[in-house]
Amino acid sequence: MSQKFDVIVIGAGPGGYVAAIRAAQLGLKTACVEKWIDEKGAPVLGGTCLNVGCIPSKALLESTHQFHKTQHADVHGIATGEVSMDVPKMVARKDKIVKNLTGGIGGLFKANGVTTLQGMGKLLADKKVEVTAADGTATVYEADNVILASGSVPVNIPPAPLTEGLILDNAGALDIDETPKRLGVIGAGVIGLEMGSVWARLGTEVTVLEAMDEFLGAADKDVAKEAAKIFKKQKLDIKLGARCTGTEIIDGKEVLVKYTDSEGDKEIVVDKLIVAVGRKPQTNGLLSEDCGVKLDERGFIFVDEQCKTAAPGVYAIGDSVRGPMLAHKASEEGIMVADIIAGHKAQMNYDVIPSIIYTHPELAWVGKTEQELKADGVAIKVGKFPFAASGRAMAADDTDGFVKIIADEATDRILGVHMVGGIASELIAQAAIAMEFCSSAEDLQLTVFAHPTVSEAVHEAALAVDGHAIHIANRKKR
Repeated sequence: MSQKFDVIVIGAGPGGYVAAIRAAQLGLKTACVEKWIDEKGAPVLGGTCLNVGCIPSKALLESTHQFHKTQHADVHGIATGEVSMDVPKMVARKDKIVKNLTGGIGGLFKANGVTTLQGMGKLLADKKVEVTAADGTATVYEADNVILASGSVPVNIPPAPLTEGLILDNAGALDIDETPKRLGVIGAGVIGLEMGSVWARLGTEVTVLEAMDEFLGAADKDVAKEAAKIFKKQKLDIKLGARCTGTEIIDGKEVLVKYTDSEGDKEIVVDKLIVAVGRKPQTNGLLSEDCGVKLDERGFIFVDEQCKTAAPGVYAIGDSVRGPMLAHKASEEGIMVADIIAGHKAQMNYDVIPSIIYTHPELAWVGKTEQELKADGVAIKVGKFPFAASGRAMAADDTDGFVKIIADEATDRILGVHMVGGIASELIAQAAIAMEFCSSAEDLQLTVFAHPTVSEAVHEAALAVDGHAIHIANRKKR
């Protein structure tokens, strides 16, 4: 007789491991299946985010940001002399952070009584889960509920096939162990801009090829315009409407990149090429034909607002379902689903999910853009405040960017907040909290913010919505 669980989670990424821990906390007998193993054959927990995504990329971004700050410390009167970067040491630090965090998940599983099942998980009919170990041995488990959290994988493109050490995906990009003189990046999205920033700070000549004619099309146009201006100053050469048509390896150490734009066919030669054109759901081999779960034409799993699939008792969360491919979205879906399985009422607000690009300055937003609201015919009012007018930002020598707040003209309810700034990733939480509680611009206007802080820019932007900002000229006077 096969072993049975109350909940089996397939995938131990930020959606899966959080769902498993939450389910166990609620008293459910829980197992989590993970196919990723290390060199010793032990499960690697944390998924793409902790191992080759969010966490390691932020470690490299922070290291190179500190390097850049040290190079320019003379603005504070600090004499440093010549500064150098030990790239292997930087990469080793990144690896140590990853190891600490992924190992921590194993400890959390043990503390909460979650059973780890190593192998490739596949959903069968009647909520049975087949787990195939690395040696090919298959074991079938039974469950009252199954949560599919298989995540996503990078999209590869035929014109730029991955080549070890030369043409890299997001994982390979994190293990570059020396500063390339020339770096090419295909795709001006989150990964492309962040990885481009890492190496540009160390002196690499970075060229980003973006097939779309519009830069950061998902962002508010004010954010995209400001970011483009700043990235140009940082010597990121971003070419829009540039579609890669082919690549050639030269003497085993360089990459010839062919592309076409509005002017015709062109080419560049780089030492490394990062392919960052997006990600797709990892659902191949996940489902048996008779399991009852349905996929759309792009491989995403069909779910409702509570992440229920077409198969009773089977849920799907994270990158394999609709919505933004964000770790925090996956985690919150995991908690919601575990609560529902345990019999609690739970719902997630998909209208208030922050998005962040961790360049410097950072780009962050939550809610609707001005363009989306105008297209929907919503009458709005807008307030903006630049960090150049913030005393705390001046003291930190970090004055690029602004805070922009959009409110409904009739109700004053905050509909969107958009930022470019040094710590926008932290400030955006203030906006998300306000919007979660359906705050009006006036609510933020009446809130007392500590002085001097960078977050005062949020206060001033809210005041500017009605022309009441104190530290910039107002559009309206009353």
